[in-house]
Amino acid sequence: MIDIRANGKKIFLVIAAAIVFENSVYSQSTNTQTAENLQLNTITTAVPFLLITPDSRAGGMGDVGCASLNDINAVHWNVSKLAFTEKKMGFGVSYTPWLRALVPDINLAYITGFYKMKKRGTVAASLRYFSLGDITFTDANGQVIGQFRPNEFSIDVAYATKLADNFSVGGAVRFVNSNLTGNALVESSQTRAGRAVGVDLSALYKKDKVKLSDKKAIVAIGINISNIGNKMSYSDRGDKNSDDFIPINLRLGGSLNVKLDDYNSISILADVNKLLVPTPPTYKYKVDANGVTTGEIATDADGNPIIASGKDPNRGVAEGMFGSFSDAPGGGKEELREINYSVGMEYWYNQLFAIRAGYFYEHPTKGNRQFFTIGAGVRYNVFGLDFAYLIPTQQRNPLENTLRFTLTFDFDAFKDQNKEESKTE
Repeated sequence: MIDIRANGKKIFLVIAAAIVFENSVYSQSTNTQTAENLQLNTITTAVPFLLITPDSRAGGMGDVGCASLNDINAVHWNVSKLAFTEKKMGFGVSYTPWLRALVPDINLAYITGFYKMKKRGTVAASLRYFSLGDITFTDANGQVIGQFRPNEFSIDVAYATKLADNFSVGGAVRFVNSNLTGNALVESSQTRAGRAVGVDLSALYKKDKVKLSDKKAIVAIGINISNIGNKMSYSDRGDKNSDDFIPINLRLGGSLNVKLDDYNSISILADVNKLLVPTPPTYKYKVDANGVTTGEIATDADGNPIIASGKDPNRGVAEGMFGSFSDAPGGGKEELREINYSVGMEYWYNQLFAIRAGYFYEHPTKGNRQFFTIGAGVRYNVFGLDFAYLIPTQQRNPLENTLRFTLTFDFDAFKDQNKEESKTE
C-alpha cells in the first residue's frame, strides 16, 4: 500500500477530532501559562463527538439536560428520564454544523426515538453520525491519489423503568465506530477504524406537586455515567499504551419547574460534568551540561518517560475511572478545575412557544470553553421545532455563528388529531 498524505487543514481537523475533546482543538501548547500562572493541562480522549450536545433544546440552555423533563433526546443526557414520559412514542432529528467558520462540510446528525411499553418501562434507540467532510490523499510527491470522507458514528439501544413512583433507572448499550483514515498507511504505520462498545448507567428522582409559595412545582435530580467502555486503537501496532480512552463522563444535574399559571411555566436547570479518564501527568525534562532544561522528556532505563507529578495515564478502564478523582498533577485544586458547570432556563407559554438561555463554564487550564447560549422552540400539533445559537465569551468555539435545529414528532398528538378528524366526518 502507498504511504499517503492528506490535505493539511482537513487532516489536522480529522486527527484533532480523533484524539482530543473539542476544547483542546483550540488549546495552545502544554507550556502555555494562563492569567493565573497555571499550566494548561487538558484531558484528551478518542471519539470526542460522543460528548457534543446533539439537540437544540439542551443546546439553547447551556448544554444542560441531565434532569430536564419531557425530553425526547434523553438517550444522550439521561435515559432514565424516559420512564416518566407521558407519551406513548416520540421521535427526533437534529442537525448541527461543526466548525462552519473554517470548513463547510463537517456536521453532526442525530436521530432518536422511544416507545413506552405497558408496565414494562420504555425502550429507546438513537443514531449519531459525525461527518468530517472530504479530504484529499496525496503521495510523497504531492500527486493526488484519492478522496476519502472520514466519519464517526454510534448506535445506541436503551431501556428505562420506574423502581418507585418517584425514582427511575436506565441503561444504554452503545457501539462506536471511528473511521478517520480509510485504512491508509500513515507514516509507514497501518491504520484502521477504531471501535468500542460502551454502556450508560443512569437514575432520576422526580418529585411532583411540590409547593413553592402558592405555585405548583416539579423537582428532579439526575445522574448519568456514560460511555463506560473499552479503550480504542487506530492502528495494528499492538502497543496497548497507545490506545485511547473513550470519553467516560459523569454528569449530575437538577431541575426546578414552576407552573406560574394555566399558560406560563418556567424551569431552572443546572449540570456538572467530569471526565472519568486519566489526567495527563507532568514529565521530567533532560538537563544539559550547563544545567539548562532541554525540551526533551527524560526517560528511564526501559525508555519510558519519567513522571515528575501525577500518575501514569496508561491504565485499565476501571483503574482509570476510579483514579480520575485523584491523579491530577496539581492535586485536589486541579481535580476541581476538571469539573464543568452549566446552567439554563426555559420558559413556556401554553406549551406552544418556548424561549431558552444558558451559560457553560470550563476552567481556563482545562480548555477555557465559556459561552452563553440562546434558543427557542415551537410546538404545533404533531410537530415541534427547536433552535439554538451559541455566543462564545473567551475564545473561538466550533459552534459560533451557527444555527442548530431539532425537529420532533409527537405520535400521540398525531393519533389524537386523527381521532378528532374522524369525529368531524
